[in-house]
Amino acid sequence: MTQLVKDRFDDVPRSSGRVGAHRAEAPGMNGWVVLLWSLVAALVIIVVGIFVALVMMGRIALFPDADTPGPSAPEVQGVVDTTYSVIVLNATSEEGLDVQLRDTLLNAGWTADSVTTGLAESPEFADTTIYYASTTDELAAIGLADLIGGAQVEQSDFYADPNDPEQKQLVVVIGLDRTAAAPESAETPAE
Repeated sequence: MTQLVKDRFDDVPRSSGRVGAHRAEAPGMNGWVVLLWSLVAALVIIVVGIFVALVMMGRIALFPDADTPGPSAPEVQGVVDTTYSVIVLNATSEEGLDVQLRDTLLNAGWTADSVTTGLAESPEFADTTIYYASTTDELAAIGLADLIGGAQVEQSDFYADPNDPEQKQLVVVIGLDRTAAAPESAETPAE
């Protein structure tokens, strides 16, 4: 009979009764780690369950409708206050627009000495804008914008008198949207 050849595994002492890695204890898996992973899994399952329940009850919308508008700010109504002095500046190359707007204001109740006209520094101002200096003047500026047929309203102290900061004054800068060559809006009134 042939003899078996000795190799390095023949010298390993056989102190343990077990043989093979499948019988060895799992390294690092002690009781605390198993408990911690169990708690994390339970927490995730509970959170997902609550979320699904809220979606099913309609308290959470996954995909909100784009058609439903949110709460909108109420539109501020302006007040026409003829106690304000008004400066009308023509910021276009078309002459006479400031005089036409002055006549509109005089017909609305302003006195001749409270409305002054002039030319703006730039003849290429895009949109007609009403400037007011203080937040207390905002409603009067909105009222004036409504009176002249719509204009932008913006707070700025650029035109405010530095010697009299309490002066009640509005400044109308006429833009290219008021010229005869202004592009007409897409909406035309029905006849």
